[in-house]
Amino acid sequence: MSEKELTTRQNLRFDELWAYDPAPESPDYVKIEEQYNLFIDGKFQEPASGRYFETINPANEKLLSRVARADKSDLDKAVAAARKAYEGVWSKMPAKERGKYIYRIARLLQERAREFAILESMDTGKPIRESRDVDIPIVIAHFFYYAGWADKLKYAFPGVDPRPLGVAGQIIPWNFPLLMAAWKIAPALATGNTVVIKPASSTPLTLLRLGELIRDAGLPDGVVNIVTGPGEIGNAIANHPGIDKIAFTGSTEIGRTIQEASLRTGKKYTLELGGKAANIVFDDAPVEEAVEGIVNGIFFNQGHVCCAGSRLLVQEGVADELVHKLKMRMETLILGDPLDKNTDIGAINSKGQLDSILGYLTDGVESGLQIYQTKCQLPEKGFWCPPTLVENVSQAHRIVQEEVFGPVLTIQTFRTPEEAVSLANNTPYGLSGGIWTDKGSKIFKVGKGIRAGVIWANTFNKFDPTSPFGGYKESGMGREGGIHGLLPYLEISQ
Repeated sequence: MSEKELTTRQNLRFDELWAYDPAPESPDYVKIEEQYNLFIDGKFQEPASGRYFETINPANEKLLSRVARADKSDLDKAVAAARKAYEGVWSKMPAKERGKYIYRIARLLQERAREFAILESMDTGKPIRESRDVDIPIVIAHFFYYAGWADKLKYAFPGVDPRPLGVAGQIIPWNFPLLMAAWKIAPALATGNTVVIKPASSTPLTLLRLGELIRDAGLPDGVVNIVTGPGEIGNAIANHPGIDKIAFTGSTEIGRTIQEASLRTGKKYTLELGGKAANIVFDDAPVEEAVEGIVNGIFFNQGHVCCAGSRLLVQEGVADELVHKLKMRMETLILGDPLDKNTDIGAINSKGQLDSILGYLTDGVESGLQIYQTKCQLPEKGFWCPPTLVENVSQAHRIVQEEVFGPVLTIQTFRTPEEAVSLANNTPYGLSGGIWTDKGSKIFKVGKGIRAGVIWANTFNKFDPTSPFGGYKESGMGREGGIHGLLPYLEISQ
């Protein structure tokens, strides 16, 4: 190949050199009912109001199903069923028997993993590769993990008497519907509590399918209850006198409201809220590996990740090289049909969220920031945002301080480790962070200085059910996962 041909080839975009053939996963593998009711006391029941709302596929805006809209009377019924199951069956059942039920849920999820992965991608817009290879396997792992703890609580907390709290009210977000449900349901059941759980109104289908699985697993009636509906139902859960514990994952704004309600009513609570994580790359880091970690940190699940590495901090000596390679890597990302196994970037979950993301970008342009977006072609239907870099930012810009919750990465440079730590900590959030360097001592020194609940070293967005997850400051309080995830569902006495 001549030098001219080589130069021409290097200047071509990835999709001009070659393209993958479509590799679609069939939506026909999943049967979606035309209408879903509330799951209360082991049965699917019509809402008292007789009202339903629609849930759509964000990739094509097609109707998926109509879902029951619960009201206060439905919630009262669910709480009463959970209380009856707690007092009559679940808290009195031998712990090893409870563990068997949780284990059975995990096994059934294994058998139906493909079905749940497809449904999750259709309901959320995330790529099937992520649902299939990340979300569902971690869901299964959480149920297996906490099944093992059910009869070992005295080993987890030696010298004390751990007892369940009663009825747990749980509110989950739309970015990881089934995964967040597993994070909450599994430890609650393992510790002997019963559950009333509400999914986000835009992504209720996999949790309702989990209700079917729980029924098929033979779990006693009322141990898990699912109420679907608007945000008002979540607020009613937080204020309900029959609920003993609140677990919430979502926005910081709503988290504050739930915290106030929990303090007023004396409930225990855990809050996993927003984030604005710094992904710090030092000049001694392996650049190519760092680029892959940056891409995974911000573009995984279209940036709909509270712990996303949405702020890139690069040491000056390597900044130009890294940003150049990052842009080249971004051009290889495939945006499109979430059910295509080649897809890297799926659809934004809703029109409202897309409008919010575009609002930040418009504000950035008006503020004189430099916006770089990949040259991918956006589908005509659905909600889409291409992978985006924002350069020339300062610490004071809104896009640096506030959670965008989309595929948008800001870039800043630093000179010293002390400056990197200062920049990383200079936000209201403290959920996660990343460090890229070949020096172990630097990892420990910088990591200890970052005020965040989770720090990844030379990787990003790695999760394990044995490891606790949670944040500081505006990112919430309490931990989920590991032994730490059992504690919020227990009353500890000597």
